[in-house]
Amino acid sequence: MFSVTETQLLAWLTPVLWPFLRTLSLFAGMPTFSQRAVPLRVRIGLAVFISVCAQPSLPSMPVVPLDSLPMLTLLLAQQMLIGLAMGFAVRVVFASLEFAGELIGLQMGLNFAGFFDPQTGSQGTASAQFFGSMVAFLFIAINGHLLLINALVQSFQAFPVGDEPFAFLRVAQPQRWGAEIFSIGLWIALPLITMLMFVNIVLGVISRVAPQIGVFSVGFPLTVSIGLIGMVATLPLMQTPFQVALERLLAAFT
Repeated sequence: MFSVTETQLLAWLTPVLWPFLRTLSLFAGMPTFSQRAVPLRVRIGLAVFISVCAQPSLPSMPVVPLDSLPMLTLLLAQQMLIGLAMGFAVRVVFASLEFAGELIGLQMGLNFAGFFDPQTGSQGTASAQFFGSMVAFLFIAINGHLLLINALVQSFQAFPVGDEPFAFLRVAQPQRWGAEIFSIGLWIALPLITMLMFVNIVLGVISRVAPQIGVFSVGFPLTVSIGLIGMVATLPLMQTPFQVALERLLAAFT
């Protein structure tokens, strides 16, 4: 008669269980995959697939007995914490580009369309949504998903499943990553902000030299036109700061 002991069952499931939980937490915290449009079955299937395929690169996992509830709880909290932190790191990079779009739209005057939108009731702006869509395509174009999977696999070397479940907080300090939104966003938006500020200075000089010209009627379409041209011109240059920011934040896990 075929029989399976608890020790054998744990030896089979443990190498896949902890990577599966960390990967599933990553999907729950990162953009795109955490949306309702992505079914839970898809996330679970991808987490199982990545956990099984990454087995040759992962270190040995500790076997914890089922009756050791406190240890199981700590290890479960560790996997969820690290996975959610990795998703939060990617979300910070996405939010920084959306913040850059907010700043550019504010300088262009497009944010008024977001402030007064009774049909959708959305708090976002057109420029921020445009940058958010572009960064999603850019994430796939620069193989950001492969960088993320590589960081996930290497995180088991940097923060293994062990007796120090919360050592990640002391080493990586994810509470400081929120400042990256403003620094990266200003870095990306600074060229367009400078250009639009120069346009506003020129319009101010024109209003003083030739007061008969309606600056308010001419300045708004001129600012929007130059801003849109600048956005299109700077889109190919967005790859470098996005990739640098993503690699710098994911380096905390490697």
